Amino acid sequence: MIESQKKATTKEEIKFLAGPQSRVQDFKFALSVLFEFIKGFRALHFVGPCVTIFGSARFKDGHPYFEKTEELAARIAQLGFTIMTGGGPGIMEAANKGAKEAGGRSVGCNIVLPHEQQHNPYLDKWVNIKYFFVRKTLLLKYSYAFVVMPGGFGTLDEYFEALTLIQTKMINEFPIVIFDTAFHKELIAHIDLLKKELTISPEDVNLFLVTDSVDEAVAYIQKNSITKFNLQPEKPRRPFKWLFESK
Repeated sequence: MIESQKKATTKEEIKFLAGPQSRVQDFKFALSVLFEFIKGFRALHFVGPCVTIFGSARFKDGHPYFEKTEELAARIAQLGFTIMTGGGPGIMEAANKGAKEAGGRSVGCNIVLPHEQQHNPYLDKWVNIKYFFVRKTLLLKYSYAFVVMPGGFGTLDEYFEALTLIQTKMINEFPIVIFDTAFHKELIAHIDLLKKELTISPEDVNLFLVTDSVDEAVAYIQKNSITKFNLQPEKPRRPFKWLFESK
């Protein structure tokens, strides 16, 4: 049994189990990460206050979740926010489409995957990012509210990342909306279990709103983002030509 397990071990696993890689490889990786951050900062510097909408890439145009996301994104864009997404298809495309067709601004942080996730056609501006953790940082950095639509592992990862940073006060207490109570009922039940077992504080369940109402979601964002943080229309910022910046 042990011998067969040894034979099944791949070269990649052996390399991984050998411990840290060379200092040169680590340094190259650090430079690559730094480059991705700088690329993202340069691309998104002028996007203005955003609301980021998370959700699955798998829902097509015409699906009820797609249509509801369009409606919600359009309403949020009308508050004056830029709609930001992961830049891909599905819910991301619906959010960018809703913002664009409502006359709002629409941006995306597209992840570079082996099977080439293409950015959707409703983006005023986008940036392609190699690393998920860099992409998540950018989605959080420019946002004053977050909306969690139906999605999979990636959506939950992004939701809990934002929620953890708010809970631990690493970022401001920006509003989070979980949309569609039927889809998320097991998730909410598990969060209630966390509260019951005291692995989170009782007040942590007040860090987000669960709703099926576009009106309620928009009012919640307006109250807990625009009003709470006294957001004002941004003064135009001038790009620096010598940095090759553009709006």
